[in-house]
Amino acid sequence: MPPPDVSGADDLPLVVDLDGTLIKTDLLVETASSFLVEQPWRAGSLLGWLAAGRSTLKARLAQDTRVELASLPYNEELLAWLRAEKQRGRRLVLATASHQTLADGVAGHLGLFDEVLGSDAATNLKSHAKRDALVARFGERGYEYVGNDWPDVAIWRGAARAHVVSRSPRLIAAARQHGNLGRVMGDGRLSPLAGLLRAMRPHQWLKNLLVLMPLLAAHQYGDALSVMRALLALVVFSLTASSVYLLNDLVDVGDDRHHARKRRRPFASGQLSLAAGWLVWPLLLAAGAGLAALALPPRFIGALAVYFALTLAYSFRLKQVPVVDVLSLAALYTLRIVAGAFAVSVELSFWLLSFSMFVFLSLAFIKRYSELHAARQAGQSQPLRGRGYVQQDLELVSSLGSNAGYIAVLVLAFYIQDARTARLYAHPTLIWLACPLMLYWISRAWLIAHRGQMHDDPIVFAIKDRVSWLVGALLAVVFVLARAL
Repeated sequence: MPPPDVSGADDLPLVVDLDGTLIKTDLLVETASSFLVEQPWRAGSLLGWLAAGRSTLKARLAQDTRVELASLPYNEELLAWLRAEKQRGRRLVLATASHQTLADGVAGHLGLFDEVLGSDAATNLKSHAKRDALVARFGERGYEYVGNDWPDVAIWRGAARAHVVSRSPRLIAAARQHGNLGRVMGDGRLSPLAGLLRAMRPHQWLKNLLVLMPLLAAHQYGDALSVMRALLALVVFSLTASSVYLLNDLVDVGDDRHHARKRRRPFASGQLSLAAGWLVWPLLLAAGAGLAALALPPRFIGALAVYFALTLAYSFRLKQVPVVDVLSLAALYTLRIVAGAFAVSVELSFWLLSFSMFVFLSLAFIKRYSELHAARQAGQSQPLRGRGYVQQDLELVSSLGSNAGYIAVLVLAFYIQDARTARLYAHPTLIWLACPLMLYWISRAWLIAHRGQMHDDPIVFAIKDRVSWLVGALLAVVFVLARAL
């Protein structure tokens, strides 16, 4: 069959798909995710609406949820081309399977489209239904179409020119079969595996090394069974923590899109589908809980459950309450130590728990201070989005956080004088050398934060900071010498 005649196609209406094409996400998934976050007690309603048909589901979600259309991850490469075509006088049409209300909102935000076609409670405007609507309106080969997925193949078949927003060789080949292939643009997405791995934040698993602290503090590292249990507890907490990171990013996706750095996270940037997050986070949680149930003591499982429950409370509410948010973060770090003690059945150390609570409270305050400082530098006078702090709190946050850090060092100093310390270490007085090292590290961290050079997560900063690694190595040497000499 000879290739279709596309001469003069540049004067035809340019019809653009929305989900996965103009935006890197899907509004059905966005609204469903928003619904689950805002009204989790009504999760069962989704199944009822879906049973009534996808059109009903879309209509109800469009009615019952709020999605900030202006902050969605738009495909900038495609937008640049559409703006150029609009300036040239081209007629632009937005045609989408998303609900008409949402499509109108996107079109109103962009101010580019002359006409908007969307789904309603009776019609799901997708694939052949969309093709039939476009052919009825513009005629066979009477339009160009920009799409991104397999349901668009039927629509490309009836278009004068097929523009593809995808890097899939198979999809591009399918669009090319009809001899009308036009532009090919990237969709800005990661592969699901790469996106999930990035969203799981494996670099953050270093925080879970705190699970090993009770084993080391009790000097049980010569007991093979204890070491195996501690390492399994580390794996369990890493799986659980990644589950938490996915859920937290799903909850925070709207706020993250307004954040200078967090907008690049996989869910916020549209590089990874929200649907993948809702599918995977319960699986990671179940895997961690299953491993714990098979080989770790019930008290560890209880601590893990408290950790997850506190994380849920933090994600949905506590992070918005000033001071309670940083206390919650400090408690989450300390719970890792508690769980580690339960995993290897050693006595919880009052001094270790006290030190952990104060030092991580200081780091949590650094996190909030850095966010407030960055907002002030950007000239923002509004309260931190998704948080309970305002610009006037900056100095107080600094004072509270630095004081907590110095109290942590004081707790370490008191630990040196404890009778139990004398039984664990041959020369406990050498641990005094750890105090100036900790004072230096905490003071330096706050100094860097005051200069606006601190990553808003100080743990990530420490992982990348050579001085922090050096201080950590020196602290390890101090405790080894105090034990061995």
